Amino acid sequence: RTTCAYFMPSGGRAIYASTHLHGASCPPRPDHSQGYVWPLFEYDIFSVRLDGTDLVPLTDTPGYDAEAVVSPKGDRIVFTSARDGDLELYTMALDGSDVKRVTESPGYDGGAFFSPDGTRLCYRSAWREGLDVEADRKLLQNQLVKPTILEICVCDVDGKNRVQLTANGAANFGPYWHPDGKRIIFSSNSHDPKSGNFELYLVTVATKELERLTFFERKREGAHRSDDFDGFPMFTRDGKRLLFCSNRHNDKPNETNVFVAEWRD
Repeated sequence: RTTCAYFMPSGGRAIYASTHLHGASCPPRPDHSQGYVWPLFEYDIFSVRLDGTDLVPLTDTPGYDAEAVVSPKGDRIVFTSARDGDLELYTMALDGSDVKRVTESPGYDGGAFFSPDGTRLCYRSAWREGLDVEADRKLLQNQLVKPTILEICVCDVDGKNRVQLTANGAANFGPYWHPDGKRIIFSSNSHDPKSGNFELYLVTVATKELERLTFFERKREGAHRSDDFDGFPMFTRDGKRLLFCSNRHNDKPNETNVFVAEWRD
């Protein structure tokens, strides 16, 4: 399995996570008898030329290392790792050296992106008052994480000045900064937390003011609620276009396609 690819600043290389060092076969799908869970496969992070040559490992710790992206400054990579017994955010130099832990709270922290000026991070976090830490750790021991309640947070790149932007008890994920550095777009089912209907929202960092951006819910007979999905939004650097993934207008259940839209404030 491979995941989480991202271009390096030079444009001639990319980073991504892969399980290939831990066996030739593809890891199996997770057991959903414990509810909806994400598997934490034995990923490591690699750098590679765009033609697939010169594969260089950037991590070599046991367990999960993935979700890596590069700072706009071109000097650091942020990623998620279970190396210290919990799923936390870390940063490292572009060659994998100088690893620094960013987050400390119990529960999964991941899916981070740097702010446009490279000084802050946005990410999804499972930490909340009332989190069943023991149950969470038991899932982690079985290489699983339950993403049904995640909140959007921001912090400085060293982990200081953490602010939780949402507190709705829903599955909020896929945060990404608007180029103005003042707002964050993300996907959420907060309008119906027990459903699979995910829509795009925008939150202002300073005020925590929320705005719902998409309103797509399938109406045809026999529709799957999991088909009502808008997620993984990203702005172009000039802020004129919004890129996102969606299951709208698909030909079969769970088919996801990429969409681009003009952005107007």
